Amino acid sequence: MAFGRSSRKQAQQHRPIEPVTLKILVAGGFGVGKTTLVGAVSEIRPLRTEETLSEAGRPVDDTEGVEAKRTTTVAMDFGRITLREDLVLYLFGTPGQNRFWFLWDELAQGALGAVVLADTRRLSDSFAAIDYFEQREIPFTVAVNCFEGADRFPSDTVRAALDLDPEVPLMMCDARERDSVKDVLVAVVEHALIRADRIREPAVT
Repeated sequence: MAFGRSSRKQAQQHRPIEPVTLKILVAGGFGVGKTTLVGAVSEIRPLRTEETLSEAGRPVDDTEGVEAKRTTTVAMDFGRITLREDLVLYLFGTPGQNRFWFLWDELAQGALGAVVLADTRRLSDSFAAIDYFEQREIPFTVAVNCFEGADRFPSDTVRAALDLDPEVPLMMCDARERDSVKDVLVAVVEHALIRADRIREPAVT
């Protein structure tokens, strides 16, 4: 009988863990590095919906500061990363141009949180994404993509320029580097969970 209990215990210990899956959005302005970020950490071949920039689109796509950019995301980027054995993130990169914002509401459904990727050369391009997540009360972390040759500013200066609430995490990152991007994603998850716990706390009367 003791052998039977031992066998059951060993079977339970070796039972595969069913991971929790969470949805994270990656948003920001045109050419800020969203596709690069998703590709840097995805453990599967990322799904990309990039098309070549056309002359017809140049009047509506602001390429100032990213003149070398030749492609653009027209629907979404998709990737997956396992942070722990029991935690998997699905990443959805949103298109940056105004003409594709109608897709954002569908992509945002069920999202735990979001990354707003920012470029110090075009900080104003981040305003729309920040406003979007603030209005819908979706937790987000701002990640400043440190492009080569771009001016570097203290975090407090960037935070003030973006008019962020004190609770919103702001980090410097390199969207090309896996470890740097993983740090950002961990910050998003932690911020979202802390905020969720705060909302569940009973009001003190």
